[in-house]
Amino acid sequence: MTSEPLPIRLGINVDHVATLRNARGGSHPDVVRAAQLAIDSGADNITAHLREDRRHIRDEDIAQLVQLSKPLNMEMAVTPEMLQIALRTKPHANCLVPERREELTTEGGLDVASQVETLKPFVAKLRDAGIRVSLFIDPDPAQIEAAASVDPDAVELHTGTYCEAGLAKDQLGFERELARLVKAAQTAADAGLEVHAGHGLTYGTIGPVAATPEIVELNIGHFLVGEAIFVGLAESVRHMRRQMDRARQAIATPGKVSVDETL
Repeated sequence: MTSEPLPIRLGINVDHVATLRNARGGSHPDVVRAAQLAIDSGADNITAHLREDRRHIRDEDIAQLVQLSKPLNMEMAVTPEMLQIALRTKPHANCLVPERREELTTEGGLDVASQVETLKPFVAKLRDAGIRVSLFIDPDPAQIEAAASVDPDAVELHTGTYCEAGLAKDQLGFERELARLVKAAQTAADAGLEVHAGHGLTYGTIGPVAATPEIVELNIGHFLVGEAIFVGLAESVRHMRRQMDRARQAIATPGKVSVDETL
């Protein structure tokens, strides 16, 4: 008898609502209103990246988002300033990410292997404050091993390379990157870490990731905010929720998924 798969959570990243707001200044569109609408439409948590240059999310956004009815996952760089903000605002979770001023979006995972001695006390301070901690990493065995050694609650696997292969209709690359993600998820779960995933996910690439049993949370932002232009934010979130749940329920009867089937 096949056991039911673990539920999978949907986190909605509202950074690009803030990007649109900041393009003209003022307070519209309202980031908190967008977050609440996402919650009402099926989101299990809200993600927001407070960058050092404040290019989208602002400090006051974090202060308001943490008051919502669903958990806030605050993404941030490993810096003293961000640590103090996190300890002061106490979001439900912090996801530690790499950050470069010149990048348009996060371009890859955190190199945990080269920062173990820095990350250990940083992670410990957050966890001692009752904040859950995840590390955004590439699906690489060395990074998973290093991540486990600094004792976070979870890792979030970077799905960008996988999504790029899917969008390029590169079947071999798609299958290779999917296998890499699946193996990384298994390795991380075996190491006692909760497994999340995110970056670049779309309706077309979500299925195989959501059907990976070890992955229990997906964080998605830019695509859904873009889709909201055409169908509204509520519907874009609801449709992603349906896609995820359908893929999750299909775990008991898996089949080969091709790029054409998912895009």
